[in-house]
Amino acid sequence: MKSNDWLHGFRHSSPYINAHRGRTVVLTIGGDAIAHSNLINIIHDIALLSSLGIRLVVAFGARPQIQARLDAMGAESVFHRGLRVTPEAQLLPVLEAIGGLRAHMESQLSMGLVNSPMHNARIRVSSGNYITARPVGVLDGIDFGHTGRVRRVDVAGIEKLLDLGHIVLLPPLGYSPTGDAFNLSYEDVGGQVATALQAEKLIMLTENQGLPEDDGSLIRELTARQATERLSAGKVGGHDGDLLKAACEACVKGVRRAHIISYVQDGALLEELFTRDGSGTLVSGDNYEQIRQARVEDIGGILGLIEPLENQGVLVRRSRDMLETEISRYVVAERDGTIVGCAALHHYPEEGAGELSCFAVDQAYRRAGRGDDILAMVEKLARGQGIQRLFALTTQTEHWFRERGFKPSSVQELPGPKLASYNADRKSKVFVKPLV
Repeated sequence: MKSNDWLHGFRHSSPYINAHRGRTVVLTIGGDAIAHSNLINIIHDIALLSSLGIRLVVAFGARPQIQARLDAMGAESVFHRGLRVTPEAQLLPVLEAIGGLRAHMESQLSMGLVNSPMHNARIRVSSGNYITARPVGVLDGIDFGHTGRVRRVDVAGIEKLLDLGHIVLLPPLGYSPTGDAFNLSYEDVGGQVATALQAEKLIMLTENQGLPEDDGSLIRELTARQATERLSAGKVGGHDGDLLKAACEACVKGVRRAHIISYVQDGALLEELFTRDGSGTLVSGDNYEQIRQARVEDIGGILGLIEPLENQGVLVRRSRDMLETEISRYVVAERDGTIVGCAALHHYPEEGAGELSCFAVDQAYRRAGRGDDILAMVEKLARGQGIQRLFALTTQTEHWFRERGFKPSSVQELPGPKLASYNADRKSKVFVKPLV
């Protein structure tokens, strides 16, 4: 690493630091991750996230530790539908294994050695009976005993601790109103808690970098719909399937993003949160609101969106015929079947440039980050086309573009075809953002 590489990375992480401050993030850590040598680095990264003002809930699992205790007892382990059957006789060792891991996690998060990343971190960790559970019952003729599912989350109790700056540590345990304890899936705990808290993110750690494609390459992004299709087709199974199912359910129920990342890769958690490309697989909800490439049937919605801005002189007028011809260049923000935002990307390959045009967000849905999401989508498409610089012409939104990394430029710097069609009467200002 060059001596100033850290400075470049630190500066470019600042927008993500600001975006995540005050947000709630639910992190799930399985027993395999806790037993891995990289746990200490994950603990340090959790401490860093807490110090940056991120509200953290950590749900942990204990499957290998429970298995080790049962094996030592000579007890038989039974699994069905991906869940451990927990008879009455095995409840005590299960509780002992989970209790031991909880103490271990609390001790790791309490470290404050001089010269360590957690020196003077002053992290407060809280845990408790925040999960009400119900028994799985009898499935396919098998009595699951003290294996349960999440029934209710004490949202008010968890929120109070998060408001105090505590990290909330949740074991894979739940309790019934009758006083019974139940062994839970930590994926279920993490997903249900993220949904109940309407968390910004659900982050799940697994051994691999993320979810693999058929050719072994990393799947970078999936919508909840695409993920559900993969699960239905049987393309993802085992533990990866459990994680993807939890991610889908959380996104469908209101969690904005779910991430599947590696517990083996040092720094994967920070890379996923504070870099543009991340480190693992991102799952995003698409049942209610999504940003996607436009289709012909969106033309009416786009026209209805941009017409008021055309009347105000903010946008150049575009006919239906023009939109039909150029629809492949557009992206739209769709909310519950309604187009609430749009933008177009025009490529000038000889100059390595792209134009961001027809950029509009419905007035009722501004100030909620949709413009930023549309811009991010356009930039992603631009990079995929090899565009090195993105430019925009504006008469009224100069500061919005400045705040997002665009720099003032001159009309003469426009690509030749755009310069030839430039309307001098509008006196539009030119702003450029490098994408390399």
